[in-house]
Amino acid sequence: MTDHDHPAGRRAVCRRRRCAALIAAGVLLPLPALAGCSDDAREASVAASQDIAPAPRGELKNGGTLRWAVDAMPGTLNAFQSDADATTARIAGAVLPSMFTIDASGRPQRNEDFLDAADVSTRDPKQVVTYKINPKARWSDGRAITAADFVAQWTALRGKDNAYWTARNAGYDRIGKVEQGADAHEVKVTFARPYADWRSLFTPLYPKSVMGSANAFNDGAREQLKVGAGPFLVQERDAKEGRVLLVRNPRWWGAPAKLKRIVLQSLPGDKRAAALAEGSVDVAAVDQVAAKRVASARRAGGSGSPRTAAEGHAGPQGNGERAGARTDAKAAAENAVLRGYTIRKALEPAYTQLALNGSSGPLADDRVRRAVARALDRQALADTVLKPLDLPSKPLGSHLLMAGQYGYADHSDALGDQDAGAAKALLADAGWKSGGADHQQAGQKAGAPAPDGRPDEDGDERSDGRYAGDRYGDGSAEDLPDGDSDDRNPARAGRGHAGAPGRGDRPAAAEAPLSFTGAVGSEVQQSALLRQSASFYKQAAASEKAEADGDTTSAAYAKYKRYKKRAAQALGAAELIETGQAPQLPGSGGHPGARHAAVERAADAAAAPQPAGDKASRVAAVKKNGKPLTLRFVVPDGAGSEQLRTVGRRIASMLGKIGVQTSLQRVSDASYFQDHIAGGDYDLALYSWPGTAYPATDARPIYAKPQPAPDGSLTVEQNYTRVGTDHIDQLFDQAASELDEGAAHTLVAQADARIWAAAGSIPLYQRPELVATKKSLANVGAFGFATPRFQDIGYQK
Repeated sequence: MTDHDHPAGRRAVCRRRRCAALIAAGVLLPLPALAGCSDDAREASVAASQDIAPAPRGELKNGGTLRWAVDAMPGTLNAFQSDADATTARIAGAVLPSMFTIDASGRPQRNEDFLDAADVSTRDPKQVVTYKINPKARWSDGRAITAADFVAQWTALRGKDNAYWTARNAGYDRIGKVEQGADAHEVKVTFARPYADWRSLFTPLYPKSVMGSANAFNDGAREQLKVGAGPFLVQERDAKEGRVLLVRNPRWWGAPAKLKRIVLQSLPGDKRAAALAEGSVDVAAVDQVAAKRVASARRAGGSGSPRTAAEGHAGPQGNGERAGARTDAKAAAENAVLRGYTIRKALEPAYTQLALNGSSGPLADDRVRRAVARALDRQALADTVLKPLDLPSKPLGSHLLMAGQYGYADHSDALGDQDAGAAKALLADAGWKSGGADHQQAGQKAGAPAPDGRPDEDGDERSDGRYAGDRYGDGSAEDLPDGDSDDRNPARAGRGHAGAPGRGDRPAAAEAPLSFTGAVGSEVQQSALLRQSASFYKQAAASEKAEADGDTTSAAYAKYKRYKKRAAQALGAAELIETGQAPQLPGSGGHPGARHAAVERAADAAAAPQPAGDKASRVAAVKKNGKPLTLRFVVPDGAGSEQLRTVGRRIASMLGKIGVQTSLQRVSDASYFQDHIAGGDYDLALYSWPGTAYPATDARPIYAKPQPAPDGSLTVEQNYTRVGTDHIDQLFDQAASELDEGAAHTLVAQADARIWAAAGSIPLYQRPELVATKKSLANVGAFGFATPRFQDIGYQK
């Protein structure tokens, strides 16, 4: 029996796909704020979690088409099947009933278009929830939405009939019965077990024609939805063209949709910058590179002329001038189009974590996990990703609630703040002890990286933590030395002080090939890394100039000239990246993958360990029984994962300071999640989890204690760190059954503190959400937690 044949297997497949979509970065119960969380602070946090250009409906035009880029064509239109994805959810939100929607602070709100009321009408002896359906609500075939649709959905999703290929039944399996109340518009749901997250149920609601039989559920709603009940309907799903067309619902009883149609167009992330430049999409989630390209175009428009790759460089004559003119004209045309967009940015309701695989090896010891966690400077990691975007960069302090969410509180003190001394003590207590400082090996070539700073035989990068970026704060340009190396004091240039190589200590960057000229597609940190590389070249040039002592025929003077030129080239490349006009890689044919690879090589060269002089020492690797503590750090190798790899390098540097070695292993995006994360083939890894309005339900599988299966394997649900405790499970179970919101909040907070203490996963930062939208659009962009109101999206008059 395959995964797809078995219900439990299908759920696992669904979860893997849901998580994999968040790599390159679950919905929670409304909980009262903890004491000490002021309304002003919460409002400021919420403001940072949404950017949609809000506008009253009266200010919007009636009509128009919105072209919205999505990651892929939906594998199914049934949101309860294993291959449902984010596009499935977006379509369902536009065309199907939602009993409760989520607001910007992550709290469920009754949807007045569908419900006149919904409350817990009885608590004893059984919990009963009574829904009163809006009498105007009806399906697009003219039939009223009634209790029969609720009954059919509960029957399909309760988990009692394996003929239904369902991906999830949480909550529905707690219901004892669903029945009609006083009339067909009243529904009474009686729970066999109390369920705090009852608001999560019946959203989306499918018609009984879909839920009423296993065949209809399994196959009928995969490629089409003949009947809907939202402001829009699915008119066409064109797999060949990779698009889904939504049109206004003529039977919609609520505020009519402003747009006439919405086209959801499948468009991979690496093609979105080009699509924006040609104006072929109106809304698209983008990476930092595309966002910078839009900003650069707007700056160019303000200055009166676009900056091109030809600026600042002596170009060829004759035909080259004509080619340059054509390049200028193309750049000007693209900039003119891009000036019609703006970037909406917010903190996404999802967080990136460092996962520690506790199933075996050194990390099975909680003392080692806690040591790793306490070596991390989470603030520096958050700054690396979020500061360049001018987004709040405070590290996330909860596994279960996002910073902009109602009731959020920081429970990281259950683990403890960054403390290298405490981390080393934990390692020593676990038997991993340092044997003293490791000095630079005799005979090592000056200027070459340390042995564990080079790729090993398997192609992994080994780190002892001496990354250049770590000595320069967060690796930003402001932290780097500047000025003209020609004017530096030769005596100072000869010193071996930290961060400035002496005459006998050539920086590794000075010996590395220049491979940064294809920095299109890089991220914010890459320009800083190039500036850092330029700084090293400057210092090397100053050292060689001092050694030449005015002799222009000497080898030292030739090196001085070469290093000075490379410094200028590195600075020029950094400036081109920052203005979105980086040149194409020679010989790459403009292929994005080639440019990404070149940028990665430059980043690795700039961030490689730098010798600090003959007398300098580094932290020795901790050992047990003569074997050093080395952890395999798996990272994805795709072009869209540079940011994760940058964060990974910084983490490796931090761990090196407590004597923990890391072996950075890049693996393909296709195999990263399923083969390595879900398969448990890693020690350390970076991946993301979505936030949710219902943590007691949605987060429990992520932190549930793995259980042995009858065949001897381990059932981990979604807990890919394999770290869990019975107490954490009990707290989730109690929170899911607690109908008092204050008490439920306390239980969720206690569970979060226990998860921190177990140190299986360490939240680092909320992911940035960047969305390019046409400047004339309103009520669309970076939604954050909030459920989109599709009927209110439109073009300004």
